[in-house]
Amino acid sequence: MNIQTAYHGNITVNDEELLSFPHGVPGFHDEKQFALLHLEDNEWFQILQSTVTPDLAFITTNPFLFFPEYDFELDRASLDQLGNPTTGNIQVLSILTVKDPFKKSTANLQAPVIINTANKRGKQVILTDTNYRTHHPILAQPAGKKG
Repeated sequence: MNIQTAYHGNITVNDEELLSFPHGVPGFHDEKQFALLHLEDNEWFQILQSTVTPDLAFITTNPFLFFPEYDFELDRASLDQLGNPTTGNIQVLSILTVKDPFKKSTANLQAPVIINTANKRGKQVILTDTNYRTHHPILAQPAGKKG
């Protein structure tokens, strides 16, 4: 499938790699299909690109790279919507807010994107009753420094 993207221009993606978000994502309920595009020479960040709307793309990362103690439980309804994945088939992503300078960029830990890698079904889950917020700095500042 050929898609127009926000950051890569016109590209071809394999249909097997497309991700289905049956309920869309919060704020974009009509957006049901995405591609997870990797950045060349960068394994830390990916782009979750809508296959329909070229300007709709989220910079994402594996939150455990920056927050090793990040932990949450998925509710039964979310697991059902994802097709009841096994632990080994769950991929967790955080959407970033990229800022200039980059060291001020933040990750949304309150609403992780969960992907069942076995069936390519995804869902953005909004965690409740948690201390996680939508803007956690991904690069910690040295003690005593103000940015």
